[in-house]
Amino acid sequence: MFETLIKIWKKKNLLPQVFDEFQEILVNAHEMFDSVCKKLIDNEEVPSLRKKIYEIDENINRLQKDIRTKVVEHLIFQPAVDVSVCLLLMSVVKDAERLGDYCKNLLEVVYILGKPIDKKKYLYFFDVMDKKISELFKKTKEAFIESDEKKSITAWDYETKIVKRCDEIVEELAKSSLSINEGVCLTLIARYFKRLTAHLTNIATSVVLPISELDHYDEGRRKESVTD
Repeated sequence: MFETLIKIWKKKNLLPQVFDEFQEILVNAHEMFDSVCKKLIDNEEVPSLRKKIYEIDENINRLQKDIRTKVVEHLIFQPAVDVSVCLLLMSVVKDAERLGDYCKNLLEVVYILGKPIDKKKYLYFFDVMDKKISELFKKTKEAFIESDEKKSITAWDYETKIVKRCDEIVEELAKSSLSINEGVCLTLIARYFKRLTAHLTNIATSVVLPISELDHYDEGRRKESVTD
């Protein structure tokens, strides 16, 4: 009988400080996403946005490095521990670090837009997708921190709908009469929304999937979504 990564982690009390640092990464990445979307999509002024985003991302990178260091040291000094759990932890932490990178990519779109995004055009293509992804951030944090399997499973529903719609948006934009600047920027948003959703789902499903299936569940459906 396989156990999920998070259950083994908690049962054996593996690296409790690492668990706290991982939570901090998720909280930081969510803050980055919401802050960028306020400016990019709602055109709200966010004081010192670029400085804020890059400082938060630097903290995420620092936390990831610290987690990696602690995991390696743990393996060196306690070789009897479950190696597979530690290795998979490194994989999930990488997913979390990538969230910060894609939020920075979204920030770049803010500055390459020729003018503030046309909200009507955005809603026509994306509806409230940014709000759905923000919800997924919240559910992923709760699923992981609380080991909540029900919240974990809902991530697949988010991913299926968002990934499918992002692919449709790119096809629609390729046939649209939008300006090159608008078309490129909206395409980039679709791409980054898709990647954020995929990484969040990988993290959320680590709560419910057996270790042997982590990152590989239903690859036929997710083949495009789980590769960078």
